[in-house]
Amino acid sequence: MQRGTRRIRWTGAPAAVLALLALVGAVTTGVAVAEPDPQAEARAQTATGPLVAGTPCTSSARACVQLSTRQTWLIENGRIAFGPVPMRPGDARDPTPRGTFGVQWKAEKWTSREHLTQMPYSVFFAEGGVAFHQGAMDTPSAGCVKLDEANARHYFDTLQVGDQVQVH
Repeated sequence: MQRGTRRIRWTGAPAAVLALLALVGAVTTGVAVAEPDPQAEARAQTATGPLVAGTPCTSSARACVQLSTRQTWLIENGRIAFGPVPMRPGDARDPTPRGTFGVQWKAEKWTSREHLTQMPYSVFFAEGGVAFHQGAMDTPSAGCVKLDEANARHYFDTLQVGDQVQVH
């Protein structure tokens, strides 16, 4: 019996897993992320105050989304600060959730682990990874609120963890 070093050859599924891990590492290198705030959702779930003129949202919102018209606004001190701007919501298979949410966290460069698609300038606000982010405006999102690059960047720069998002 010969003694020596035993060589293990990685093939099949283990090799695919290693390749995927290497890809994820390469894709997420240089990612800027704002840490999640566990209390953000609880603080920001109640819509209060008067309606903001020209929007379906109340003055407690910092971001407002109207799915029926595919428009979104940024609100400050009960007034429109930016918008309306066009957006692309989800479709019947992956609808954008309606309700009042709080910004949970942000990532300047993000790749969806579920759909393996890039989501630059992500501002996450609802369960399941729903976010404002840059994306193609000619296809529905997977439940997110897609914006063109300039608007996605502006939302990313403006919205902070804890800010209220109302989706109607």
